[in-house]
Amino acid sequence: MQIHNLSKTPSILNTFIAEIRDEIIQKDSMRFRRNIERIGEIIGYELSKSLDFEDKNIETPLGISNTVTHKNDIVLCSILRAGVPLHNGLLNYFDGAENAFISAYRQHKDNPESFEIIVEYLACPSLEGKTLILADPMLATGQSMVTTFEALKPFGTPKEIHLVGVIGAQSGVNYVSEAFGKDTHLWIAAIDDTLNNKGYIIPGLGDAGDLAFGNKLQQ
Repeated sequence: MQIHNLSKTPSILNTFIAEIRDEIIQKDSMRFRRNIERIGEIIGYELSKSLDFEDKNIETPLGISNTVTHKNDIVLCSILRAGVPLHNGLLNYFDGAENAFISAYRQHKDNPESFEIIVEYLACPSLEGKTLILADPMLATGQSMVTTFEALKPFGTPKEIHLVGVIGAQSGVNYVSEAFGKDTHLWIAAIDDTLNNKGYIIPGLGDAGDLAFGNKLQQ
């Protein structure tokens, strides 16, 4: 897997990462969502440099301009619900993309420190021969990303796969690196060192879904 850790190069991205981590700024859920969206835009821009491009002549009011535009058929898939702001940021840049959505959540049984990933909802167009961008803001254990991709396999084989995350744990990055092929790209804004015993990223930022949309409904 090809890993692109964007925080290694200082940029305005680091400011947005700092703000989504800050427990004071986190209290403004609208700002939290917008910062995740802006991070998605930056990742989308960097990811776009790896796409396929073709020459195109554009007719202006005063003549012809030769330029290059990407020619990939993109399917943008996000994991609900935390992935929605990240999806919006990517969609701002890949506005011609098809869209897919999948629900994936942790189900804890007897031991609160162990869980399995449950998928209950999936809507997806054909992936055959297309460029799949699979987005989830938090790459903790990596199980959600792998389980989601397994659920997408009946929809066809993508030409290429790009995974997108905001904050990951090194162990989660290692897990998806082993699960996906060497030609898969991982685009991530920051990588933290560890997980706690419940599988949450340390220092991380907390629960991205709750911070964006409020506490989960109790079942």
